[in-house]
Amino acid sequence: MSLIRWDPFGDVSTFIRLMPNPAAGWPRAADEGSVARKLEWSPFSDISETDKEYVIRIDLPAVKKEDVKVTLDQGVVSISGERKQPTEDKDEKFHRIESFYGSFERSFSLPDNVNADTVSCESKDGILTVHIPKIATKKQTPKQITVQ
Repeated sequence: MSLIRWDPFGDVSTFIRLMPNPAAGWPRAADEGSVARKLEWSPFSDISETDKEYVIRIDLPAVKKEDVKVTLDQGVVSISGERKQPTEDKDEKFHRIESFYGSFERSFSLPDNVNADTVSCESKDGILTVHIPKIATKKQTPKQITVQ
């Protein structure tokens, strides 16, 4: 049996790099003119790829589909909207509020092999799903080139 010296700070840098950004979904102040300030938040997203398409899923609980706007312009898909705070009920007394309200916007750069004309979106169970089909490309076989 061999002894291994314990270094309590040896893997801290690796651990910190692997941790998700804790402030990623937290709201941040956005300037609206010189008088009012409004909070913006950033919903979490998942991006995946199949043979036929790219799929972006964004968590948007309590956001109506009418309050979401999806645009595709010059290879960038932008998703923006607003989660509105419910109106207060005079009989209800809040002890803690952890939900974020206000406007949001997320933008994602797309690769060149997408078909922008057939992008589709759907909203179900608080998740917005954006389907971005790929353009079919023929596979090139490797070709030997002789040096002259």
